[in-house]
Amino acid sequence: MSRFVGWFEALALTLGAPGLFLVALLDSSILSLPEIADLLVVWMVVQHKERLLLYVVSATLGSVSGCLLLYFIGRRGGAALIRKRFRSATVDRVLAAFQRYGVMAVLIPSVLPPPAPFKIFVLLAGVADVGIGRFAMTVAVGRGARYAIEGVLALYYGERAIEFMRRNGTIVSVVIGGLLLLGLLGYVWWRRQGADRHA
Repeated sequence: MSRFVGWFEALALTLGAPGLFLVALLDSSILSLPEIADLLVVWMVVQHKERLLLYVVSATLGSVSGCLLLYFIGRRGGAALIRKRFRSATVDRVLAAFQRYGVMAVLIPSVLPPPAPFKIFVLLAGVADVGIGRFAMTVAVGRGARYAIEGVLALYYGERAIEFMRRNGTIVSVVIGGLLLLGLLGYVWWRRQGADRHA
């Protein structure tokens, strides 16, 4: 497996942004390449600082594309597949999270680093029939924030950013998730205030 992952890593480094897109797509869909997309973002930004935005966008679009593949699998009868692969209690808890929190049940896991589970949330978003536009936007915001933070860390810390993320990844991800949640709540409040004024 490590040779397989190493091959994908070498391919991505050779292809640049398209390779990063491909790795992020595969990791978010049918394969599991833990941390590879994150490490590639850091490594590529260290090598070519001026391409920070290109690498963040490539990784984000790849991840969104891969998540959409899983989403459609979930939508086309993924409930049976999920119950075979995951314990029923876990599936029931995640479905309950969707009913209670909506797309926030995807946003927070999309920011968290491995080994935090994410694919089950993506599959169950399809099962729960979450709107595709809201789903894609939520994944784009979550993964985009994650890759952007990693890219900025790479600018300031170079390759040491990888060690920083390994030591503090969960804390950083929770902070990012909290900031995104506050931003979303602020936006909802602002929209409601505008609707009240117009009424």
